[in-house]
Amino acid sequence: MIFAYIRVSTDQQTVKNQKYEILRFADSKKIHIKEWIEETVSATKKYQDRKLGELLRNLKEDDILIVSELSRLGRNLMEVMSILHDCMERDIKVYAVKEGYELGNNINSKVLAFAFGLSAEIERTLISQRTKEALARKKSEGKKLGRPKGSLSKETKLTGKEEEIKELLRKKVSVSAIGRILGVHRLTVDNFIKSRKLKDET
Repeated sequence: MIFAYIRVSTDQQTVKNQKYEILRFADSKKIHIKEWIEETVSATKKYQDRKLGELLRNLKEDDILIVSELSRLGRNLMEVMSILHDCMERDIKVYAVKEGYELGNNINSKVLAFAFGLSAEIERTLISQRTKEALARKKSEGKKLGRPKGSLSKETKLTGKEEEIKELLRKKVSVSAIGRILGVHRLTVDNFIKSRKLKDET
């Protein structure tokens, strides 16, 4: 059986373009699509929890899955590779129209899958290397990395509650009681009072 899968991220996007590309491809191959699966969902959601996951679980040997492009399948390269690997292991063919890929359980597909996986690994290494080099360069230029020692973080759980805390302190409410009132640990309150010098203002 032949299935076509279409995914858009928002309801403002249209499935028409993807559908047109897949239909044109099917026509050129003289194949008939038995079932269309469409969904509006962000790629950040795991494919197992989407309609795609159910579709993949139900695919059988010699079935064909057609997508307009491989990015419709997963949220990142590694997820796409996982899906393709599973399909190849089960003798399910995957056609990606835009890229012109016809992936099945053959040596060309496996070489291509290996190349995808290798490129993802190299990209991760390069990103890590670039980050390390940038940090080393800043350090050699004398720039301090991270938050300056003794500086206050801009936002905390108690940011914006200074006046309320000062009022409670004026009323001689204990730090532990203030913590219970504001829903935080007493040490959080104590550190906030000291760092903002709130006791000096009461």
